[in-house]
Amino acid sequence: MIFAITARELRGFFLSPLAWTLLAVVQGLLAWIFLVLVDDFRDLQGRLAALDNAPGVTDLVAAPLFRVAAWMLLLLVPLLTMRLLSEERRTGTLDLLLSAPVGSAAIVLGKYLGAMLFLSSMIALIALMPLALAIGAPLDFGKLLAGLLGLILLAGSFTAAGLYLSVHTTQPVLAAVASFGLLLLLWIVDAAGTGHKTADSLFAYLSLPRHYDALLLGLFNSADVIYYLLFIAVFLGLTIRRLDDMRLRA
Repeated sequence: MIFAITARELRGFFLSPLAWTLLAVVQGLLAWIFLVLVDDFRDLQGRLAALDNAPGVTDLVAAPLFRVAAWMLLLLVPLLTMRLLSEERRTGTLDLLLSAPVGSAAIVLGKYLGAMLFLSSMIALIALMPLALAIGAPLDFGKLLAGLLGLILLAGSFTAAGLYLSVHTTQPVLAAVASFGLLLLLWIVDAAGTGHKTADSLFAYLSLPRHYDALLLGLFNSADVIYYLLFIAVFLGLTIRRLDDMRLRA
């Protein structure tokens, strides 16, 4: 049943004009930024040649591109996840799903995997841009893969949070606004410095981009990966529990 729901959601994304429009806009903007970064890197070639341990194309093109892509995901994912469960609630199809012999976990995981497969296809297209430079410039594939892993983990975290907030309302727009608000809060939470060492450390740990920045630098730390996996597991678990509560009240 998980794969059936995943296939249904994935088909819905690829048949949705909104999803295609968002995908086209994101790819177009990132392609333009990529060309600007490549042009800037070409202009810096003379000065970089005189430096010891000068940053390469991965540091000056791929990493900034992935950083901009993360900001775009922050805006994009709430718009893609807003209908996952709120639309089902509004049309009444969620009640049919809950009354069927399908577990809440299967419903949540199916919808989550469907959204992630669509986002993974977008991330794969983004990855092709810096990979195209391998023809004429040396790439640090370790840093490139670490950055891509961070981008996938960010997308997974955003999707899990969006899915959870989508189940709480029948209004997709409200779900999108709530998702964006929560994700933005977790994006800038480390800016809320209190001067207290323990609080500052906690805010820094909760910050979504802090763990992503480390991966962009090629610093693979299991603690960063575990943070994102825990984030995803918590929000998926909360969504499953919410569906179970709805099933009991039905």
